[in-house]
Amino acid sequence: MADSDLMQLYSRRILALTTHIPHQGQLEAPQASAMRRSPQCGSSVTVHVALAEGRVADFAQEVRACALGQASASVLGQSVIGLDRAQISAARDQLRAMLKEDGAAPAQPFAELEALLPARAYPNRHASILLAWDATLDAMDQAGA
Repeated sequence: MADSDLMQLYSRRILALTTHIPHQGQLEAPQASAMRRSPQCGSSVTVHVALAEGRVADFAQEVRACALGQASASVLGQSVIGLDRAQISAARDQLRAMLKEDGAAPAQPFAELEALLPARAYPNRHASILLAWDATLDAMDQAGA
């Protein structure tokens, strides 16, 4: 990867998102927790959730990921409270399509994921970008079971 490619991939927008990842840490009494890890780069995200009427009532995340995974977790954390599984799943699917199928960036409240468009060209980074989303859906499934 050339230096100019790295600079484009790790833009100021992405790096700004990594400086403020909402809801970092753990919940005192989560209904469920789930961890996802990318075998390609070693990034991991653990998510803790509490649900109320099928919606995220409380949320925490432990993010040990590259800048791209951190940026993605940051955008998720900004808006996850109050959403149901279908809304989070739809946004994750839009993010995956944006990365893998040249789809459009997700709509609000996750439009900031557009900053990750340069990562399309780096398939080995896609798993890290999706970690927080997949862990959140796993935790919601466990909490709802």
